[in-house]
Amino acid sequence: MKLRLAAVTVLLLGISITPRASSLKPGFRNGRSRNGFLPPPPVPEGIIPPGEQWFTQHLDHFNPTDTRTWSQKYYTNFEFYVEGGPVFLMIGGEGPASVGWMYSGSWYDNAKQLNAALFQVEHRYYGDSHPTEDMSSENLVYLSSEQALADLATFTIAMQEEMGLQNNKWIVFGGSYSGSLAAWYRLKYPHLAHGAVATSAPMLAKVDFREYMEVVRNSLATASEDCNVAIKEANVEMEVLLADPVGWGALSERFRLCSPLDASVPDDVSLFFETLADNFAYVVQYNNEVGSVNIDSVCAVMQDESLGGPLARYQEVNNILLDLFGETCLEHRYDMMVEAMQKTKWEENMDGGRAWVYQTCTEFGWYQSSDSEEQPFARQFPLDFFIEMCQDIYGTNFTREVLYEGVARTNAIYGGLRPEVTRVVFPNGSIDPWHAVSILSDLSSEAHAIFINGTAHCADMYSHSPGDPPELDKAREEIFSLIQTWLSN
Repeated sequence: MKLRLAAVTVLLLGISITPRASSLKPGFRNGRSRNGFLPPPPVPEGIIPPGEQWFTQHLDHFNPTDTRTWSQKYYTNFEFYVEGGPVFLMIGGEGPASVGWMYSGSWYDNAKQLNAALFQVEHRYYGDSHPTEDMSSENLVYLSSEQALADLATFTIAMQEEMGLQNNKWIVFGGSYSGSLAAWYRLKYPHLAHGAVATSAPMLAKVDFREYMEVVRNSLATASEDCNVAIKEANVEMEVLLADPVGWGALSERFRLCSPLDASVPDDVSLFFETLADNFAYVVQYNNEVGSVNIDSVCAVMQDESLGGPLARYQEVNNILLDLFGETCLEHRYDMMVEAMQKTKWEENMDGGRAWVYQTCTEFGWYQSSDSEEQPFARQFPLDFFIEMCQDIYGTNFTREVLYEGVARTNAIYGGLRPEVTRVVFPNGSIDPWHAVSILSDLSSEAHAIFINGTAHCADMYSHSPGDPPELDKAREEIFSLIQTWLSN
């Protein structure tokens, strides 16, 4: 996630672009599944943020004879709290906890109105919360959503006892993977979580998440179907150029590759095509959250005939994203991606990439393959390409069977798209590709879905901003109303 070796994991962006997304980093995205890391808001001017706090946590919650512990980072903010008021808990996901959320976002706005206390807990193995001495495959065995939920339960109980919050109603919040955790926490620990806001939460674990690229296609079509036509034509031209070394050289030069493309190496070709598709997937997922680069702007480039043919326009989009990420060249070599992902020292994995991909290989899948015919990015990064990475990065025992069994287990534990939950709301945006594995209609009178037309990943989690569509503001109001209802029950 911080060096954009060619595509596929967390779509993070790390430069100060807008007030909403002040510390996104481009993920070390190559060859890994894009997750939905939530770009944090900045700390408002004039605010002195709280210092980091640390909680002694169990390493293995499911082995009572294992007494090892570690320190988990968390933040608190009691500026609005009135005795007896609710407690809001923001759950950390696949990135570092951000103090910016303690002073911004719709949850913060709601806390001000409801006199709520605020907690934010960082997820084990991400940010500064390091449970083990390194990130070897042997040590990553303690990384799972179940352990993370048990962390939350242990933390909640301790804070209730330490701060006299046993009788308060706790509402949990999360976005993307942490949105899933919010819903699952309410499912598995209903006595601790009174309600949950599960924004953009992927709920169905799925190995071949081919629908992701289908939604990317559909979202680009909101600007113009001609955009997808041009992308498809560019990819056809690229495949023609794969036929001989002269074409390889042309592609290397056009797309500013860090080293020459050798199309006789299939994994390099897959990573190359996936990275360029990732340019568009990133823009779609965070549409209008990263300044001037959005669906309309990249589609305007793809339809600008003054730039040349479709391949030249595809090249220009890549140039725009390289410059946005502050990169001089595009790395596409599979062996370099694997080598970087195999590093186990904490200081070599500050972006969370090795941890997140491990979770995809053992629990979730969510590999955004090119296997669907209903997408314009060619068919060069099939499911097998992603499955191969699990073994290449973590070891030969991370087999296809382990992956499929892990995904089936996840859905069995949490219920997939039919979890038996109450007092949970699932907001999703129509532009966001992750909505394809989320809950889009009410499960019951006490488990609601809000589908927000025209918005992208986790948009409702941010505070109102000028220019927000009415549908987004309405969703925020509906979420607030539901929280009020939950607190009255």
